Parts: sequence; structure tokens; C-alpha cells
Amino acid sequence: MITIVPEPQLITVTAFAEFTLADYKEFEAAALAALAAHQKPNLLFDLSEMVGYTVDVAWEEIQFSRQHAQDFLKVAVVTTDQWMIWSAWLSQLFVESDIEVFEDVDSALAWLNEELV
Repeated sequence: MITIVPEPQLITVTAFAEFTLADYKEFEAAALAALAAHQKPNLLFDLSEMVGYTVDVAWEEIQFSRQHAQDFLKVAVVTTDQWMIWSAWLSQLFVESDIEVFEDVDSALAWLNEELV
């Protein structure tokens, strides 16, 4: 299950329990709408409450990242899970966005908003 909060320059996605393909498709729709309305929004993925994800989510994420490698300015990932940290690091190979991993949402937001102040 996820919640999505789209703002003009930021899309915030919070995952709870298991992150499914239907959840990821919901994120994709919100991201595409934001891209149509604003050039290069930032993304905040709060995965601190996520307990897992389905394999098809990983595949969909790879495809989406490749198709939109230049479309997002910054991507902040909130997690302490070592697998997700490694995955975020690996994603940097496929996208041109700045990607950083944080342990809390406040730090992630501060980084995302650095250049907006």
C-alpha cells in the first residue's frame, strides 16, 4: 500500500507493508502527471514502513528508470534497509538524477529543498 502526495516540485511516495505492482503503477501515473505539469520534479520515497516488495515491482522500476533517466532532478530515499540502500546506489548507474539515501524524512526534505530556498 502507498500514499502519494503530488506537489508542484515534489512527489512524495510513502510505502506501507508490501509494495506491489499496482502500487508502483499508481506512482507511475502520478509521476507522469507531474512531469506533464512541471519540468524535473523531485521525488521522495519514504520506504521506512515498507516490509517488502514483489519481484515485478523491481522489474517495473528498472524499466521506468530507464525510460525517465533524465526526468527527475533529485531522488531521496528514506530507509535503513541495507538491500534498499544498495538498490538506490545501483539505480544511480541508470539515471542522471542525484540520488541520496536518508534515515529520516526531515533530512531528506532538507536536502530536496536546498536549492529551492
